[in-house]
Formats: sequence, C-alpha cells, structure tokens
Amino acid sequence: QVQLGESGGGLVQAGGSLKLSCAASRTMFSSDTMGWYRQAPGKQRESVAVISFDGSINVADSVKGRFTISRDNARTVYLQMNSLKPEDTAVYYCYAQRYGVDYWGQGTQVTVSS
Repeated sequence: QVQLGESGGGLVQAGGSLKLSCAASRTMFSSDTMGWYRQAPGKQRESVAVISFDGSINVADSVKGRFTISRDNARTVYLQMNSLKPEDTAVYYCYAQRYGVDYWGQGTQVTVSS
C-alpha cells in the first residue's frame, strides 16, 4: 500500500503560478512512478505529468513549457505550474504506481480565474 498526501492548489489569476506537492508514505523504487492527473468538470481524468524514479519524465502537450514535474527525494514529487490558464482549472490528483497497482491522492482543487 502507498498513501499519498497532497498540498498546494487554490485560486489564482490567469498568468499566475502555483506549486503542488505530493508525499508518498513509502520510499519509492526506481521502477515506481509518481505524478499528477487532473479532472475538469464534465471531462475525463487526464495525465498531466509523470516521473519515474529512474528519472524519465512525461508531460502532456497541453502543459509543456508551463508545468514542470520534479522530485527531491525518494518520496516527494512537485508540480510547478506557471502561466496558468483558465482551462487548467481542475481537481489535480497525485498518482503513484508500484508493481502495476495504481494509487491516488484525495485531489486538490486548482482554479484559474480569467
């Protein structure tokens, strides 16, 4: 079992920045991945950015150049969100995968006003 604790999120004006953090309850291995998904009202949940603990990164085209995913140890990942747009408004979920099992955080609301 992996539990995920999220922080960050909130209300920001278009063009502003926010930083999300997610801490895992267990040390992650190089074969594990963590990252962020988001779900806007009436839309399916979509991948935003994912990082594996061997260093590979995948970022959605819609946020490339604006969002950066990083990690600072074996348990915590961050999502730095710059140049936010109203269409980035969604609930952002921390995600982890270990041995083919998916784990999810409780979600944090990000609202970007125009």
